[in-house]
Amino acid sequence: MIVNRYLIREISGPLLAVLAVLVALFASYAAAGFLSDAVNGLLPSDIIAQLVGLKALISLEMLIPISLYISVVLALGRLYSESEITAMFALRIGPMRVMGAVLSLAAVLALIVAALSLIVRPWAYQQSHELSDRAAASLNFNDMEAGTFYENGPGDRVIFIGHRAGPKAPAENVFVQLELDGRIQTVHARQAVQQDNNGQSSGPAIRLDDAHIYEIAGTSAQDDRVIKAQTMLLNLDNPELEPPDYSSLAADSASLVRSRSAADIAELQWRLSTPLSTLLLGMLGVPLSRARPRQGRYAKMGTAILVYTGYYLLCTSARNWVKSGTIAAFPGIWWVPALLALVLIVALRWPGRGFRR
Repeated sequence: MIVNRYLIREISGPLLAVLAVLVALFASYAAAGFLSDAVNGLLPSDIIAQLVGLKALISLEMLIPISLYISVVLALGRLYSESEITAMFALRIGPMRVMGAVLSLAAVLALIVAALSLIVRPWAYQQSHELSDRAAASLNFNDMEAGTFYENGPGDRVIFIGHRAGPKAPAENVFVQLELDGRIQTVHARQAVQQDNNGQSSGPAIRLDDAHIYEIAGTSAQDDRVIKAQTMLLNLDNPELEPPDYSSLAADSASLVRSRSAADIAELQWRLSTPLSTLLLGMLGVPLSRARPRQGRYAKMGTAILVYTGYYLLCTSARNWVKSGTIAAFPGIWWVPALLALVLIVALRWPGRGFRR
């Protein structure tokens, strides 16, 4: 038990460090895309942190297995390079005892990954879709930049600003197109500013100065009209939020089990494969970490990264093939973990690894 706790402690240190770095990198990458939308006025700044947090939560199901895999290779590689593993072998603490310690840690992490994949992942995707739809339906006029078309709702509201000195500054040469009761209304104003709507609408109120309103009847029998107004107040009601379209990513796991859709089958198999991948990658790190004394703890990192890269690419490709119907539900994506299990068996049976018995 002392040896097991020591091995788990040596692996847990790099595991937490690697996982923290990977989560920070992934969150930074996700935030970069959201920040560009925020700068363009397409995404309120208060929603960015929530979306980044949800993206990071979704990524844990993939980052935990790779963190465990790398930490096993790093920790045991150090023990090999400093001859600690050799001392354990001399005390009849064989490779299977080392594998048992790694397997116990991998089993706990596999349970966590299973909960993340089957429960947290669909919830996070659902929340992310709802936040995105809510942000798209509540554009802030003060955050809009010049030179960009802003479409709000199902194509019934388009706003374009010709020039603006900066955020919250008066907008100049503004075009607003609305669709009201079958009539298309286009408004051009010399200047526009946002002001308090006094509770008269769910969206912003925009004061348009020196405005020209062009009403096009469309298919109705009414005549087209052109109206000129010195000042007009335009209350932009936010469109009612509709339930997001069905997505396999946001569907709960129970409904995926009952579904016969290729996309749902691919998503369910992906969720079920992540805990299995955690176990296999954790065990594969043990034979891959074997190094000669004083060879260096990073001696096998290149091989380990190549193996994981190939496995991840095969997993994502198999998932897309099942989703498109190229591969049937069986074998589905299960042939990829089976291939990794075969690589694990070959690595354990390789001469000089100590696992052949």
